Amino acid sequence: MYRDIVDFALTTPGWLHTLAEVGTDAGLFLFVALYAAAALRAWRAPARDLALVIAGPAGVVFAYVVSEVAKIMIREDRPCRGGITTISACPPSGDWSFPSNHSVIAAGAAATLVLAWRALAWVVLPLAAVMAFSRVFVGVHYPHDVAAGFLLGLALAPLFALLVVGAVTPAVRLARTRLSPQ
Repeated sequence: MYRDIVDFALTTPGWLHTLAEVGTDAGLFLFVALYAAAALRAWRAPARDLALVIAGPAGVVFAYVVSEVAKIMIREDRPCRGGITTISACPPSGDWSFPSNHSVIAAGAAATLVLAWRALAWVVLPLAAVMAFSRVFVGVHYPHDVAAGFLLGLALAPLFALLVVGAVTPAVRLARTRLSPQ
């Protein structure tokens, strides 16, 4: 399946190659902007709502750390190292393939944003899926790397955010009382 996707990708127009390479990272910046919008939206909402927005990125970082540990333990070589022509340059040796960190981060960001602002689901979940797929499209990951990373981010990031929201909520209340005009 990897070869079929990579071979197809090579037949697509150059602008799509650029979009696939730049889009994965640009999508992450879009998630940052959506977190900022969610924080503004939750600023006057109950403290737990804002705490969920704040806990979301912490959940993404947690899922990323777990994926990094998995990469170090599993040490699966990148598929692009086998002399296969790909859109993107192959990452250096020692930068392991399984699971895809980009997929973990994209899925984790989407899932935690949905926790904080459910109406975003129709935008962020497909965006995360496209960002994850682009890693196979440009040739730097196997499909199973992306699927595992996506599931890891989708499960771990919101779980961690929900576990820490109880600790963050009192901090939000305290910050609001100190920032509110007397």
